[in-house]
Amino acid sequence: MTLDAQIMEIAKNARAAAFQMATCDTSKKNETLLKIASKLEREKEILKAENGKDLLYAREKGLSEAMIDRLALKEATLLSMIEGLQYVATLPDPVGEITRTWSRPNGLQVSRMRIPLGVICMIYESRPNVTIDAAGLCLKSGNSVILRGGSESFHSNQALSRIISESLLEAGLPPHAAQIVPVRDREAVTILLQQEEWIDLIIPRGGESLIRFVVNHSKIPVLKHYKGVCHVYVDEGADIQMAIDISMNAKVQRPGVCNAMETLLVHRAVATQFLPRAAIQLQNAGVELRGCEKTAAILPGVKQAVEQDWREEYLDLILAVKVVESMDEAIAHMAKYGSNHTESIVTSDYERARRFLRQVDSSVVLVNASTRFNDGGQLGLGAEIGISTSKLHAFGPMGLDELTTTKFVVMGDGQVRS
Repeated sequence: MTLDAQIMEIAKNARAAAFQMATCDTSKKNETLLKIASKLEREKEILKAENGKDLLYAREKGLSEAMIDRLALKEATLLSMIEGLQYVATLPDPVGEITRTWSRPNGLQVSRMRIPLGVICMIYESRPNVTIDAAGLCLKSGNSVILRGGSESFHSNQALSRIISESLLEAGLPPHAAQIVPVRDREAVTILLQQEEWIDLIIPRGGESLIRFVVNHSKIPVLKHYKGVCHVYVDEGADIQMAIDISMNAKVQRPGVCNAMETLLVHRAVATQFLPRAAIQLQNAGVELRGCEKTAAILPGVKQAVEQDWREEYLDLILAVKVVESMDEAIAHMAKYGSNHTESIVTSDYERARRFLRQVDSSVVLVNASTRFNDGGQLGLGAEIGISTSKLHAFGPMGLDELTTTKFVVMGDGQVRS
C-alpha cells in the first residue's frame, strides 16, 4: 500500500469511528479512559524501555536538552498521564449538554446542544504524553482522533497506540477512534493536511516552524499558536519576595515550554529594590539576563538586550529584562512583542490588577501567579489538547468543552412559517 493510500485509509476509518463516538454512552467512554490508565500503570517498564530507544535516537540526532526533556517518559510524567486520564473520566460529559434555551413568540423552543467536532488530527513534536492527553480528551468529548507524533517519539507512540487500541476494543468501542500514524516519513503530514473530506480540524503542537508549515499546507481549518512570548510585569508597590518567587517559577521550573516567561518587565519605582535580589536568584539558577539600558544601570555587567530579544521565545535559561515607566508602557510592550499566550502582573493594587485583566489581550491573564499556570490540568480542565492563541473557535487551553461545538435544536408543535 502506498503512503497516500495508507493515510487516506486512516482518515476514512477515523470518520467512520467518529459517527459511533458521537452517540457513545458516557460510561463506555469513561471505561475506556480508565482501562488506558490501568494499562499505563501495568506497563510502565515496557513504556520506559521503548522511550529509551527514542531518547537514544534523539541524542544521536543532536536534539536540544529542552526537546529531550519533553520526550522523556519519566516516572512523574507517566503518573501525570495516568492521573490526567482518571480525572478526565470524572468530568461531566459535554456531549448533549443544552447550553442555552429560549422561546420565540410563535411558541418555538430554541436550544443549543453541544456536539463533537468530528475527526481531529493532532500533529506534534516529542512529548509522548500528548498522545495520551489528546486521545483521552478527544474520546471523552465524542470525537475520533488521528495522532501524528514526531519521528523522535516513534517507539513510545507505537507502544501507547497499542494500549489505546486494546482499551477501546475491550470497552466495545471502535479501535479506529484513536489512531497513531505508524510511519516516520514526513510526507505523511503533508498527505494528512489534504484530507479535508475526512478530517474536521488540525491541531499542531510544537515549534513555530512546524506550526507555520501546517498552516501553509493545510486544506483543513487549523487551530494554532505560533509561540509563547510570555511576560511577567512587576508593578509598583508589588510584594518583592512574591515577585521574585513568581519570576523564578515562571522562568526556571521548565524553561523549554510555551508558558515559561521570556521577558520580565519591571516598574521603575521598584526596579532598584527588586532587580538586584531577583538577579542573584535567577543567575544562580543558570539564567542569562539580557537587559535594557535602565536594567544595565542597575545590574552592571548584564548583557545588552537588542530588539530581537523582546520578540524571542528562547525556550531556554535566557531572560530579557526591561524597566518600564508605567503599567501602560508594560501593556503596550506586551501588545507589540507578545504572542497572545500568557501574561502576568504582580501587584498589590486591586484596581490596577483589574485594569490589567481588562486591557491585556492574551489567552490567559494572571494576577500574582506564575505564567506556568496556563495549562489545562492546572486550570481544572483535566488535561489539554493544546493552547490556542487564534481565538477561533477557542482561546487558551483546550479541554473537553473546546473540543465540541453547538448545534441548534428547535422544538415545535406544528408551527409553519408565514
